Amino acid sequence: MKKTVSPCKILFMLMLCSFATQAQTVIPLWAKGAPGFEDRRNEPEQAKDYWVKNIHNPSLTVYMPPADKANGAAVIICPGGGHRLLVYNAEGVAPAKFYNNLGVTVFILKYRLGRDTLSPYKVDVHPKQDAYRAMRLVRSRAAEFNIDTNRIGMMGFSAGGEVVDMVAFSGWKGDPKATDPVDRASAKPNFIVQVYPGPGFVPETIPADAPPAFLVAANDDACCSLPIIQLLQRYREAKVPVEMHMYAKGDHAFNMGTNRKLVSINNWPQRLADWLQDSHILQPERKKILH
Repeated sequence: MKKTVSPCKILFMLMLCSFATQAQTVIPLWAKGAPGFEDRRNEPEQAKDYWVKNIHNPSLTVYMPPADKANGAAVIICPGGGHRLLVYNAEGVAPAKFYNNLGVTVFILKYRLGRDTLSPYKVDVHPKQDAYRAMRLVRSRAAEFNIDTNRIGMMGFSAGGEVVDMVAFSGWKGDPKATDPVDRASAKPNFIVQVYPGPGFVPETIPADAPPAFLVAANDDACCSLPIIQLLQRYREAKVPVEMHMYAKGDHAFNMGTNRKLVSINNWPQRLADWLQDSHILQPERKKILH
């Protein structure tokens, strides 16, 4: 029996392919290559179907929203892949399209992979270094991309969620004496979105000035349902705004919801859109004027 694919899913796939083939601006995190690994920056990446690996020159790929929708918000997306590869299309390009439709400028981060074949990198060191640099780079170039420096967030899927956890709660301050002006900028995200984040780097405590968070996972995800419960509890203890959605089914890697036959999972991105709106991320909160 031949499997049939719904017309909606076919349309989405065609739109995604078209979107992925558009020319995009790629910004290396360091002009001369990652510190200590400059001699590897010209090594070609490996890409096949949905993934990318062999990343030695970490970078940001920019996806701009339509000019008539752009609202000044921005997000850096960290795809997952177990630190062995990056699930680039489903956890990078697809959410970029979603955010662009909301008027948000997107930067997909290609971070170094500590578990790639013969990798010289460490999971707890180099992705974190890349993510800090990505936040500082985007904030330092905000004017170029018409971005509000108070509405720049980070989103992580699975292992990418671990990268977000590594940088979202400490180490934000820039160095005012740094030779490189990028390193003078703050690396603090103004909000975070964690989609079935990995368990490796959930902090023991959340600081009172942590960024507001949106958390989502499926209860039957053996790997990555517990981390959002832990994050929720620690956010509550810190009295920092947080919203969590735990779905009964969906398992791991439901991405932007199109690869599951579950209405709840199909529609989870709308919950994110609602949160972005309610949290004044899509538009800055207007201050009341007292007369």
